[in-house]
Amino acid sequence: MSHYEEALSEAKQQELLEKYDPEAGTRKLKGLPLWIAFAGLLTFSLFHLYTGIFGMLTAQLQRSVHLGFALALIFLLFPARKKNRGKEYKVAWYDIIFAIVSVIVGAYWPVMIDELVLRTGNITQIDFFVGLSAILLVLEATRRTVGLPITIIAIIFMVYAVFGPYMPSAIAHRGLELDRLVQTMFFTTEGILGTPIGVSSTFIFLFLLFGSFLIKTGVGEYFNDLSIAIAGRSVGGPAKVAVFSSALQGTISGSSVANVVTSGAFTIPMMKNLGYKKEFAGAVEASSSTGGQLMPPIMGAAAFLMVEFIGGISYWEIAKAAAIPAVLYFTGIWIMTHFEAKRIGLRGLTKEEMPSRKEVLGKLYLLLPIIAIILLLMSGMSVIRAALWSIVITVVVSAIRKETRIGFRGIIDALVDGARSALGVAAATAAAGIIVGVVTKTGLGLKMANGLLDIAGGALLPTLFLTMIASLILGMGSPTTANYVITSTIAAPAIILLGVPDLSAHLFVFYFGIVADITPPVALAAFAAAAISGGEPFRTGVESTKLAISAFIIPYMFVLSPELLMIDTTWTYLIWVVFTAFIGMIAISAGVIGFWVRKLNWIERIASLAAGLCLIYPENISDIVGLVLFAILLTLQYFYKRGQISNVQN
Repeated sequence: MSHYEEALSEAKQQELLEKYDPEAGTRKLKGLPLWIAFAGLLTFSLFHLYTGIFGMLTAQLQRSVHLGFALALIFLLFPARKKNRGKEYKVAWYDIIFAIVSVIVGAYWPVMIDELVLRTGNITQIDFFVGLSAILLVLEATRRTVGLPITIIAIIFMVYAVFGPYMPSAIAHRGLELDRLVQTMFFTTEGILGTPIGVSSTFIFLFLLFGSFLIKTGVGEYFNDLSIAIAGRSVGGPAKVAVFSSALQGTISGSSVANVVTSGAFTIPMMKNLGYKKEFAGAVEASSSTGGQLMPPIMGAAAFLMVEFIGGISYWEIAKAAAIPAVLYFTGIWIMTHFEAKRIGLRGLTKEEMPSRKEVLGKLYLLLPIIAIILLLMSGMSVIRAALWSIVITVVVSAIRKETRIGFRGIIDALVDGARSALGVAAATAAAGIIVGVVTKTGLGLKMANGLLDIAGGALLPTLFLTMIASLILGMGSPTTANYVITSTIAAPAIILLGVPDLSAHLFVFYFGIVADITPPVALAAFAAAAISGGEPFRTGVESTKLAISAFIIPYMFVLSPELLMIDTTWTYLIWVVFTAFIGMIAISAGVIGFWVRKLNWIERIASLAAGLCLIYPENISDIVGLVLFAILLTLQYFYKRGQISNVQN
């Protein structure tokens, strides 16, 4: 029996995406609106390919054109009410007006650039209304594509900007007049047209296009086949397949929910068939898919923002630094699924349930674009050029076999799908720009950072803990990009003030913004997985959090020991840190699951957790204590099991 027979249908996958991923909830168009949207999306991609090849426009022009395209297409594709998503629903008259005004807003800078540059710092009445329209359109577009949380946060920040004098003394400021606020938001590069949308209009868009072309080659399905060929026959194989394939899926998708639905459509039914509980099956997929955004070479969209926010660092340096923590994250989930499979006695897939290994290995060439982008980034090539060449390589590689060949129609579809996937990111980064603009103008970032340090008493661990809580709360229901922008401007500076390297501080908030997708009570990735598995959503979220326990520990590790990010270290010490961290993950996994070589009693579980924490904490004495405790526990496990076997034989 094929392992695909019980996989979810494409229609069901789309239904789940629309329910749990706001960015997937487009209306179904037909007739003239359909062709207008199709032409708009295609032109959107062609604009970015043109500027990527021949050189970007000036910041205001590149970003305003990007914004105009995104806003107009959002109002054509995303209905105002959630209940109309995924349905054949006419474009409302007000959406047509919004789309037209969006085009005017996007064209305003290109048309009026000479005048706008001459009167820098002053705006006319027409400027004011165009800028105000831009703000309102961004807020509404963000609500439709991303959801209410980030929209409400952006509104709160603008209210704070205007009513600064009436705020508590700790965060009070002089306040901004409405025209000054509008001027900052749209007529400078500190607001909507700031760094976040700047990254969206350059790096992120082209990498989303790259992911779209990869999907057209069938590489997503191939990841599943390759994962099954590698791990399917082992103990609890389907769960390990979910871990492996989701790590690979992270290369082509920047959405935790999208990863869950596309990969989980195959892996969750397999796990259930072999005996995993519904909640555990869903949790394995949710935690693995969420971690896909942590996996280099192409991480979540926020990683591209990090390049601009830190400054003086290349994307490759960020991807390289994130490699070891990402491997440790997936190693932790892999070990836990292994122990759980042993605990309940689950088998791997049979030979009949496996895909043909010969066919799978025959398609290894599909990985060439991913290998190529790693090599291109390592060579020092710019991120934009690396993305463009990777798209070309993907098209060439797809032509090797007829079944993977993209063709002209496939190229057009990939360009349209890539542009559609960029709409939510564009809206989120525009809204994030509003927040950054307010923080910059009011000095709120420094005030919040100092306030955070005061609450934590100036100590590092309490500051890290409070930052973690803030990142998790802000990340619940918000896109990673917006969450990262907020926490990197407010919380990360507090960590940096305590002497932590910039990269460690930014990756810390990046990690917790991502794992918010599986942290109850608002755990969208876990809820999507529960919808596939049939499990209880909240329990699935709890199980996901347990499996992703490494994601709650690893960020503390690389803050306390930046060597884990390959910062100012030697290879010998790096190997030692990774080795002790890996052993620590085994001990923690055993303690969480309650099984190692055999079932653990409560004392052994506590001892395992203690040993794991000692090994993960980067300090020589704690490493020695952890290794000794680990060795004692492992020895007791084997002796006890051998004793049990001897008793049975006697």
